[in-house]
Amino acid sequence: MEAPSLAVALLLGIVEGLTEFLPISSTGHLIVAGSLLGYVGEQAKVFEIVIQSGAMLAVVWEYRRRFGDAVFHLGSSAAARRFARNVAIAFVPLAALGLAFGKAIKAALFHPVPVAVATIAGALIILWAERRQRLQPAAVRVAEVDDMSAGDALKVGIAQAFALIPGMSRSGATIIGGMLFGLSRKAATEFSFFLAVPTLVIAGAYSLWKERALVGAADWPAFAVGFVVSFVCALACIRWLIRYVSRHDFVPFAWYRIAFGAVVLVTAWTGLVRWN
Repeated sequence: MEAPSLAVALLLGIVEGLTEFLPISSTGHLIVAGSLLGYVGEQAKVFEIVIQSGAMLAVVWEYRRRFGDAVFHLGSSAAARRFARNVAIAFVPLAALGLAFGKAIKAALFHPVPVAVATIAGALIILWAERRQRLQPAAVRVAEVDDMSAGDALKVGIAQAFALIPGMSRSGATIIGGMLFGLSRKAATEFSFFLAVPTLVIAGAYSLWKERALVGAADWPAFAVGFVVSFVCALACIRWLIRYVSRHDFVPFAWYRIAFGAVVLVTAWTGLVRWN
């Protein structure tokens, strides 16, 4: 399998950076975009891991002070220990289920049509969660990430595990799951950012090590382009999203998901696009 062209690497980097932290499924968009661009296969999956790492680095950079405090004050600050504990707890369900069922899920569901179905299903959940929070504002009991308990973190972690289904969206599962379990929209969004770091770092490092034979020295220029572009786009997206959630809900994203999924299903059903 040849490395992607620089143009394909650029486009996929943009797709990853703009979708990783929005509740619309970056994996689903990458599967569909890769199919349209003709870049599929085992090396393409490694490339996705590399550009996801670029998006993750954007979170670390944007919240570098928060992560720095958690690391350097772990022994002296109860707040730092609580933050680290909650992130660790929330990571466990996805890690455990991913190790148990990840290979089977990738073989069965990492295709555009199943992604489209999951995307639409996730949209309906978003509409339900937003309606619930609008009609029951008293259900919000956790205003900030620092107010989360270990139980809250575990519930969000269980919600994140649904992101193993491509098209459901890791960020969507954690944000909407957090809202359903009583987190404010802002707290759920920020915790989704923080939870992305161990999720993408550990999963990415494991996959890169396992598939290292698929990437040669000639492939790295394209991989570097995708990584850098993903970092820049993700950083811009994170900053925009924090401003957005302070005044708006996620309903527009739900309608986008429905439209996106419908286009894929209709084009597949009519044969207009031969999805790989």
